[in-house]
Amino acid sequence: MDLKEVMKSRRKTLSISQLDLAEMAEVSLATVKDIERGKGNPSLATVNKIIEVLGMEIIFQVRQTV
Repeated sequence: MDLKEVMKSRRKTLSISQLDLAEMAEVSLATVKDIERGKGNPSLATVNKIIEVLGMEIIFQVRQTV
């Protein structure tokens, strides 16, 4: 799953509207809509605000090579 799918799925699981998510994350409604449509290019700070509201976190790890 990519960001748009994870974000939309989690938002729906929590029964949060796009407008509610935007207000709680202190981002614009257009930003939320663009991300969920795969059209946005949000900064990491914006993504972090949104996933905080959704009760998620970003984990960075070094890729394993075979």
